[in-house]
Amino acid sequence: MANQVEPKLIKPLFNELQTERFVTLATVDFETAGPNVSAISWVLAKDEETIYFAVDNRSRIVENIKANNKAVINLIANESTYSISGEAALKAEKLEGVPLKLGLIEIKIQEVRDVMFYGSKIVAEPQYDKTYDKDAAARLDRQVMDAMKKA
Repeated sequence: MANQVEPKLIKPLFNELQTERFVTLATVDFETAGPNVSAISWVLAKDEETIYFAVDNRSRIVENIKANNKAVINLIANESTYSISGEAALKAEKLEGVPLKLGLIEIKIQEVRDVMFYGSKIVAEPQYDKTYDKDAAARLDRQVMDAMKKA
């Protein structure tokens, strides 16, 4: 049986991408032209066809996207694993209202593909813990997510 493919986010995935969460991002490396995978957490579905994420504006991710705009977000949610691919662009060099120099990246979704292997489901989603000042981390997370919502 072929995996489900959609041209935009389905409702459960849109809902999951309304709060900070762990995802991986694949881009094309600007130096090697090979794959580059990063873990990010400041990600937001702006609408069913657009995803925003924030990263340090000096990040390799930014350089990769400037050189090649193809990107894939891997999301584990809704008891499955999804590949969300599209074209990425640097929407803002500095995300307003945030004390760090974060770039805002926008992905225009072209395809959402359920890539979970046949006959299985996810029974526990990835979890992570901030290892630095919990209050400062929570404050920064709120600032970044609020700024992305306003962008």
